[in-house]
Amino acid sequence: MTDRPVVELDGVEERTIWDRWLAEFAFRPSVHVFPGIREPVPSATWSLDALNDDPGYLKLDRFTEAVEQALATCTPDGESVLVLDWQHTCYRVRPGLLAGGGRSGWPLSPYPDGDYYIFLAQDFSLGSFGHPWEHTICLFGAALLAAADDAVSGVLGRPERRDGKPASTG
Repeated sequence: MTDRPVVELDGVEERTIWDRWLAEFAFRPSVHVFPGIREPVPSATWSLDALNDDPGYLKLDRFTEAVEQALATCTPDGESVLVLDWQHTCYRVRPGLLAGGGRSGWPLSPYPDGDYYIFLAQDFSLGSFGHPWEHTICLFGAALLAAADDAVSGVLGRPERRDGKPASTG
């Protein structure tokens, strides 16, 4: 283990992680088939459309900070978050070593800016899945939802889905 906060995954480790992700979440990369994964229980999926009209990127910054801070809060000292970028370089991030305990220094944002961005606990028990074409973010795992749900809903509004099913409107 290195003491650097961000490390690129090597080819073998990256392939192993992607293979596990594909198997456990039934990842279906597509510009037409939604959702792109089998959304786990518990999970919540929000539309990112609230960020479309965001001059100055204030909402985007609040959203990004909420997700990154929640991931940092849920990651025990010394452990890492896997940061996957479909078809690109992937990383292992140790939030406890980042400046400010989590906000500054992440190699990617959880906002899926033109590609699938996936943030995962080492054991895959919690994380986020950003879908660029459905324009959604799915957060999963009880601890991550407890840490992020209110803040993310405060920026994006109510989730569209909970546990992979349409969220109730009542």
